[in-house]
Amino acid sequence: MGEKMIREPAFAGAFYENNVKYLVESIEDCFRHKLGFGEIPKLSRINKEKQVNAVMVPHAGYVYSGPTATHAYSKIVQDGYPETFIILCPNHTGFGADVSVFNEGSWIVPNGVCDIDNELANSIIKNSNFAKADFLAHQREHSCEVHLPFLKYFSSDFKIVPISMMDQSIEASADLANSIYESSQDLGRKITLIDSTDLSHFKSQEKTVEHDGLVFNEVKSGNTKGLYEIVKKEQITMCGYGPTMVSMEYSKKLNQRNFEILQHSTSGDITLDYASVVGYGSGVWTD
Repeated sequence: MGEKMIREPAFAGAFYENNVKYLVESIEDCFRHKLGFGEIPKLSRINKEKQVNAVMVPHAGYVYSGPTATHAYSKIVQDGYPETFIILCPNHTGFGADVSVFNEGSWIVPNGVCDIDNELANSIIKNSNFAKADFLAHQREHSCEVHLPFLKYFSSDFKIVPISMMDQSIEASADLANSIYESSQDLGRKITLIDSTDLSHFKSQEKTVEHDGLVFNEVKSGNTKGLYEIVKKEQITMCGYGPTMVSMEYSKKLNQRNFEILQHSTSGDITLDYASVVGYGSGVWTD
């Protein structure tokens, strides 16, 4: 083993506040925002058998998507944290392996340190035909990092496995869902998947609502092939359809076939400029 990999924050001061005091305040503001959950939930300490196993969460700057994201975080918080969050992200940079697992070390954010669940990460790599140990894809990728300050706000008692998907094919998604399921079962690990995705990018409000609606229809019907095909056919600029397909397939293995949309908004709802917006959705898979 070489030197322990430490992932320093790359987007503090850009996507979210760098100063811990202001960061905490901004997180609380997101929960209390009119588009937010409405209050700051209390972390449940009850370890229930039935748990939140997968959520869809947006990953833009907190000022834009933070309030919508709080609806998904609130589900996790009220349910009680798992041992490990698997954070499934698109690859925005083009660097690294097709499916990159950050499998050792720690991620640092202003309000704490998140250790990697290296045992689970290595098991996922071993059980997958696509996943590789890779750090390069994660060095300048924002779509995992932005979730960590929110998660750290409520507890430090969890580990993470960041997985970045450049390959968002149906095959890679099904393989990854299977590998995550097998690995968590083998290790008896309580996990929650965070499907990190924004929806339609830089279209009019009307077109964004239409495109996001097409995405939600396929997710609600549990049709991964349908989601993949509609994204390609309609040229929907959803960045994380691969992570969403992984979450859909993983949830089916747990017989959680229903998807509940918790909140849908656009950047226009914040900026009041509806000419070119980004869509944000929070949702949870349930029985």
